[in-house]
Amino acid sequence: MNNQVLEALENRRSIRRFKAEQVSKEDLRAVLKAGTYAPTAAGVQAPYIVAVQDPDTVAQLDKMNAAVLDMPQMAHPYYGAPTILLVLVPREGHAPVEDASLVAGNLMNAAYAVGLGSCWIHRGRQMFDSEEGKELLRKWGLPDDLMGVATIALGYPDGDAPAAVPRKENYITEIG
Repeated sequence: MNNQVLEALENRRSIRRFKAEQVSKEDLRAVLKAGTYAPTAAGVQAPYIVAVQDPDTVAQLDKMNAAVLDMPQMAHPYYGAPTILLVLVPREGHAPVEDASLVAGNLMNAAYAVGLGSCWIHRGRQMFDSEEGKELLRKWGLPDDLMGVATIALGYPDGDAPAAVPRKENYITEIG
């Protein structure tokens, strides 16, 4: 089957080397818009998406993420990506982690579709459970009780994407 959506889903890979060039506003807006169309429990659209392109804030997020790893010497847990996307969600709700995860998936698949690379970087929950994280949320005008679910490195890939690993044999079970 020749379908652009299926092609994107099969070929998107996590990118861990980015060009220094900042993501264009046009590409960023396309990716962010796709994130807002992710399905959410009961259609309540609980997640928040924060797009960070300010170099000082990107550096702060790098340090926060490295601190969670207890590796303060690690300079770039976001692999030098010029943009970081944060997906946060209120802790209460029908399915907060699931909702935010679907948003993150849409963001990463849309990034691939417009020629960007992305990589989900863990530790968002710990970052925004910290006082420094809550302080950032207040600075950005967001509720300080949000839970960080996904932090995504975003930028133009520097080199080819890695090859897909073969899918495991028993991935799917069909009944009927």
